[in-house]
Amino acid sequence: MKTKEIKLEPLNIDKIAIMKDNYFPDAYIIDLPLDSKPDHVWQHLFEREWKSSRQLWDRKLFVMGDKLRLVTSANNVKEKLDWVKQVIGQTNRDVKEHNRSAKIRAVELSKKAMEEERTTIERIRNGLRRFRPF
Repeated sequence: MKTKEIKLEPLNIDKIAIMKDNYFPDAYIIDLPLDSKPDHVWQHLFEREWKSSRQLWDRKLFVMGDKLRLVTSANNVKEKLDWVKQVIGQTNRDVKEHNRSAKIRAVELSKKAMEEERTTIERIRNGLRRFRPF
């Protein structure tokens, strides 16, 4: 199954949920809408991408259905949103590569299956050649 690229929805600032976080001191939770709910492959690639960032000390990201939950301090919000866009962009590039590789693997498996089928048919033909009717 092909993994779909995911994008941030246009931000309607007045409707975005922003709340104080009870776990991290001085942190806020900002829910950013996505255009759809990402599948497990996109989520895995996304998590790998954001966790490899050097920006982890003051922010965390979680996929929550069709939203991204940014947990961060109130400082430099624009810079953090730019970072989120970069992470999503890189994740989508990784998705394209994943889909390309998956297509190549499917073609290779298809070729292998066709070769196995030809071998089986030839084995059946050889069995028929040895068949002697009564």
